[in-house]
Amino acid sequence: MTEPVSHYRKLKVWVRALDWTEQIYRATAHWPRDERFGLISQIRRSSVSVASNIAEGAARRTTGEFIRFVGIAQGSLAEAETQLLLASRLGYLPNAQAGALLGASDEISRMLAALAVSLRQRKTSSH
Repeated sequence: MTEPVSHYRKLKVWVRALDWTEQIYRATAHWPRDERFGLISQIRRSSVSVASNIAEGAARRTTGEFIRFVGIAQGSLAEAETQLLLASRLGYLPNAQAGALLGASDEISRMLAALAVSLRQRKTSSH
C-alpha cells in the first residue's frame, strides 16, 4: 500500500479547482432566479465535486483509490463544462466570461490528467 498524499491542500490542482469553483459561484450569482434550482444548482454542485473528489481521493488509503477519485473529478469537470456551454448558449454568461471559465477548466483538466499519470507511475513503481 502506498502512502496517501500528505495533504490535499498542497496539491496545485486542488487549489486551482477551488478557485475555479469560487469563480463559478460568482458567475452564477446573477443568473435568472428561475434557474436557482436548475442550472445554477447543477453547475455549482458539479464544480464543487471537482475539488471535493480530489480531496477525498488524496485522503484515501491507496494510490489506486486516489486514481479512481481523480477520474471522478474529471467527470465532474466535464459535467460543469457542459453546463457552462449551455449557460453561454442561453445568454447567462457573456462570451468573455464563458471563455475564461472554460479556459480554466481546460487547465484543470490537464492538471488532473498529469496527476493521474503521476499516480499511475507511483503505483507501478511501488509494486
